[in-house]
Amino acid sequence: MSRYRFIAEEKAHHSVVLLCRVLGVAKSAFYAWQQQRMSARAQADERLADEIKAIYDDSRCTYGAPRVHAELRQRGRRVARKRVARLMRKAELVGRCPRRFRRTTIPAAAAHVVPDLVQRQFRPSAPNQNWLADISYIRTWEGWLYLAVILDAFSRKVVGWAVADHLRTELATAALHMALTSRRPAPGLIHHTDRGSQYVSARLQEDPRCPRAPTKRRIARNLLG
Repeated sequence: MSRYRFIAEEKAHHSVVLLCRVLGVAKSAFYAWQQQRMSARAQADERLADEIKAIYDDSRCTYGAPRVHAELRQRGRRVARKRVARLMRKAELVGRCPRRFRRTTIPAAAAHVVPDLVQRQFRPSAPNQNWLADISYIRTWEGWLYLAVILDAFSRKVVGWAVADHLRTELATAALHMALTSRRPAPGLIHHTDRGSQYVSARLQEDPRCPRAPTKRRIARNLLG
């Protein structure tokens, strides 16, 4: 071990002046060595940080320190995991877990299959000819919330929506109630949905206040009278 390194390791317990005098080292020479050593370390950290950033970006910002460290080792870079974690904290690189998939479309086994009235033609010539409905989910601090949205295919504007902590039929009917109340569409509107159980339920079909049939054809008939 060099005298300079010994002084650097022991200076927490003894004064630098005493250590330099005992070892016969000029204090200015020790500080010059320490400055040079710190600069080399900083340069090495900078190069390593660039490698870490590249690995992090390649992972689509999902890798944390353990996986970045493992990738560095596979590339032949032998560095401490704590050093990788320190450099990632300094660069504010935080790994993210993939979002857990939550199923919102639960098909109804007994649903009657009918022809698709839309046939992938999602460009109507006027508003309130074709509404598109679906359900998504939102993660909150208090748990999962479910969002039912109805979009006018002509303007791409949301015409009805509802939020709840469940996936029952009431969620879909609340969104459709809002859309019908605000837009008051003329007969002929097609309400385009998937075959999820919320949209094919008997309760939705029997509600006299709004046509919520499980299929495109039934909804069109209801709105046509």
